[in-house]
Amino acid sequence: MRFAVSYSTPAYGMDPERLVGFARRAEECGFEGLYVPEHVVLSQGATFGGVQMPTDLVYGDPLELLTFVAGATERLLLGTAVLLLPYHHPVVLAKRLATLDVLSKGRLRLLTVGLGSLPGEAQAVGVDYASRGRRADEAIDVLRLLWSGEDVSYSGEFFEFEGLSSFPHPLAPLPIHVGGSSRAAARRAGARGDGYFPGGALTPDERAAQWELVRTTSGRDDLEYTRWASIEVTPDAVAAYEAQGVTRLVVTTPDLDELTHFAKRFQLP
Repeated sequence: MRFAVSYSTPAYGMDPERLVGFARRAEECGFEGLYVPEHVVLSQGATFGGVQMPTDLVYGDPLELLTFVAGATERLLLGTAVLLLPYHHPVVLAKRLATLDVLSKGRLRLLTVGLGSLPGEAQAVGVDYASRGRRADEAIDVLRLLWSGEDVSYSGEFFEFEGLSSFPHPLAPLPIHVGGSSRAAARRAGARGDGYFPGGALTPDERAAQWELVRTTSGRDDLEYTRWASIEVTPDAVAAYEAQGVTRLVVTTPDLDELTHFAKRFQLP
């Protein structure tokens, strides 16, 4: 089992010293990587899980946050949970992601993309909310195509270009994990992803069904399966996660000492 941590700017703030201190402590403790979330904008009346979201939550740009973290650490892998893929143009995003990977010496290994669940956010960036899944599928294909070589062409429903080259390329093929809490997300992970990172509000039976859907859709046996877990998770609970096929657990806490205690409990390297 691998263990990573999440840093939430809405909860912990944008203080640069706190972010760097958190990332360095996670690296010192032996955590594999650090994840950050994304929201482009928040609108009045937006709800998540049936709860209205305050409009003054501070969401830093995830790629800028990870670039800052990369400059202050040496080994910590970099991740998003999740990057809202339909709200980024993939030609521009391909450049940004590859640049981050090169500057971090190949540490952008935990890129997780999702669709977003706030219609107001889609409207604000000019994206049709109903078609964001198809748009994300094309975006994944465009990213991989631009990273594959030069003089590449693409023609789809949302994106079209001919004879383009985009450099730099990532130092190694970038894994793209898919996040979400639906069977459509599971199918996307199996068809186009290198791993699945489902949300938290699923029944055990639905989790098992979605992971099986990922596996049968992909036809692969090397997909990664990432899940959220409590910072107080026990070794027995970790064993239960492993029995479900989970390969990585992501925990979160604002308390640096809790990171240290967790690392000692599981004897992280």
